[in-house]
Amino acid sequence: MAEGKTQSPGPKKCGPYISSVTSRTVNLMIRGVVLFFIGVFLALVLNLLQIQRNVTLFPPDVIASIFSSAWWVPPCCGTASAVIGLLYPCIDRHLGEPHKFKREWSSVMRCVAVFVGINHASAKVDFDNNIQLSLTLAALSIGLWWTFDRSRSGFGLGIGIAFLATLVTQLLVYNGVYQYTSPDFLYVRSWLPCIFFAGGITMGNIGRQLAMYECKVIAEKSHQE
Repeated sequence: MAEGKTQSPGPKKCGPYISSVTSRTVNLMIRGVVLFFIGVFLALVLNLLQIQRNVTLFPPDVIASIFSSAWWVPPCCGTASAVIGLLYPCIDRHLGEPHKFKREWSSVMRCVAVFVGINHASAKVDFDNNIQLSLTLAALSIGLWWTFDRSRSGFGLGIGIAFLATLVTQLLVYNGVYQYTSPDFLYVRSWLPCIFFAGGITMGNIGRQLAMYECKVIAEKSHQE
């Protein structure tokens, strides 16, 4: 009778994103915290750009506008960034379409730089009219998606995020929480959906890369064991 052969369990297989690990909750929490602080930082930087151009009407003192009447803006943006950054790899995993396009941190950093540049253009560059500004930012935002994403899930989520964020902003402005100078689209600026779309793509790429990075670390540890 042949002796039964015992096979040592090999390392856990890990796909492009973390799928089944014992510390999955901890990994999600860590990624969520990192994404939250990235969102807070970007919100502070972009808010300063808008205030300098007098696009948003917060109190005149820039520092006071950040830490007094607008104190809720960075936490809200951080929370939204965490949700978006965690949602993108989750949707990719459930669709069975792991994102494989330009999976490196240098690409993510360039995506962030382009996103900040789009916001800078909306605050600094003078256009003849709002339609020209909106069309230009729309082209730049779609170009950002094509350059750094190119996934159907990313495009669809970006559209959904832009619609939902614009709706929430419109409700806040309508209820007098804050206001925009010279609103041209139902209390808000018509180019805001383009900014929200680009922001969703950017935070989605950061979230995907964080998930990919943690997966690589777990794979290396499993091989060492």
